[in-house]
Amino acid sequence: MSERPTDAARTSLFGVLERLAVHYIVIGGAAAEARGWRGRTLDVDVVPASDPQNLDRLASALNELDARMAGVSDAPDGLRVPGGFDRRLLASSTVWNLTTAHGPLDITFKPSGTDGYEDLARQATRLQIPGAAQPVLVASSKDIIRSKTAAGRAKDLAVLPALRAELDGGKE
Repeated sequence: MSERPTDAARTSLFGVLERLAVHYIVIGGAAAEARGWRGRTLDVDVVPASDPQNLDRLASALNELDARMAGVSDAPDGLRVPGGFDRRLLASSTVWNLTTAHGPLDITFKPSGTDGYEDLARQATRLQIPGAAQPVLVASSKDIIRSKTAAGRAKDLAVLPALRAELDGGKE
């Protein structure tokens, strides 16, 4: 997907996660946007709790969202998971890059520089995020910056100065 999902698409994506009571924290660019960063992101990054019951709820949400594995060269619309997502499949990988009927969704169980959901939950707060109908749990500015710094990817390093200037100014 080359352009940012519409707010209506994001509303649907977050709506399914919330309706099915998936425990997750928004991180990455969407979290930075919710915290005041003026940059743009094309996807939504979430860190789910990894307990079996939450993985069952997450699998149900992904199946309802028609989630498919992104980045598969012979499947430009994403590769459908035969039989759909389930808890065992989700637990078999630490990162899932997906495309859904409502835009790109990246799931990471342990983002760079963090110990995952429980670590991020300590400082996360509920915020209104562009496209969400209600406030969702969003990683703290410090955790967003910590994760992007630890990832060290060119795209993350390129936005760090702006993130630090706009988010690290004691707004939390």
